[in-house]
Amino acid sequence: MAYQSLYRRYRPQRFGEIRGQRHVVSALQNAVVKGEVGHAYLFHGPRGTGKTTSARVLAKALNCENLGPEGEPCGECESCVAIEQGRSFDLHELDAASNNKVEDMRDLLAKVNLGTPG
Repeated sequence: MAYQSLYRRYRPQRFGEIRGQRHVVSALQNAVVKGEVGHAYLFHGPRGTGKTTSARVLAKALNCENLGPEGEPCGECESCVAIEQGRSFDLHELDAASNNKVEDMRDLLAKVNLGTPG
């Protein structure tokens, strides 16, 4: 098995597992349940506050094929598993601190234009 850092191995996979950001989780979960998700979200804050985790759980919820009644992703469908394993075409994770050049944005735009296969 390939090495996987602890923070990735134990990263929360559902809204209910995220700790310390109840107001953020509630807002995201309510948006999913009501079907009123914004066209974009900007997650900003200090390192280690759950920005990436919250965004990944939101992505799972938006792409989940068997969404729970409270907006929780099932974690078992093909889409949830693909996002969890980092092989989803529907999710592109970008670290803006490391990718802050014009060329980085051009690469991102080229990837976005590909769309989902099938």
